[in-house]
Amino acid sequence: MKKIAILLTGALFCALVISVAARADRPVTVAELPAAAQQFIKTHFPKGKVAYAKVDDGVMDVDYEVVFADGAKVEFAKDGSWKEIDCKYTAVPESAVPEQIARYVAEQFEGRRIVKLDRDRRHYEAELDNGLDLKFDRHFRLIEIDD
Repeated sequence: MKKIAILLTGALFCALVISVAARADRPVTVAELPAAAQQFIKTHFPKGKVAYAKVDDGVMDVDYEVVFADGAKVEFAKDGSWKEIDCKYTAVPESAVPEQIARYVAEQFEGRRIVKLDRDRRHYEAELDNGLDLKFDRHFRLIEIDD
C-alpha cells in the first residue's frame, strides 16, 4: 500500500510540474499587462515600439517582460511594478530613474549614462555605460561599487 501511495504522489507531482512548465513564458499583448505596467510604458517609453511581451507563470510568482524594437527590455512584477530596466544601446529614461540615483550619478560620474537599473525589496543597482555597477540601499545611500 505504501508503494502505491508513493507512486501516486510522484505521478501527481510530475503532472503538476509539467502543467506549470507548459504555462511558462507565453506571449501576451501590452493590453494584457497589469495596469501599472501599461502606465509605466506610456510614461517612460512613449515612443517605444514593443517588439513583444510575455508572461512567465511560475509556481510561486508571475513576471512580465516587455522587449522594445530598439533592444530595451523591462521586467515587471505581478502587480505591474518594474523590477528591471535594461536599455542595452541607450540610456534608461531619466524619468524612470529615482531622483536620488540620477543626482548621485550626475554629480559623481559626470557625462555617464545609466544603461541598466535593477531593484528588489532592499536594493537598487544601476549599471553605467562604462560598466561600473553602483548599488544603493532602499534609502538611496551608496553601499557598493563594482567594476
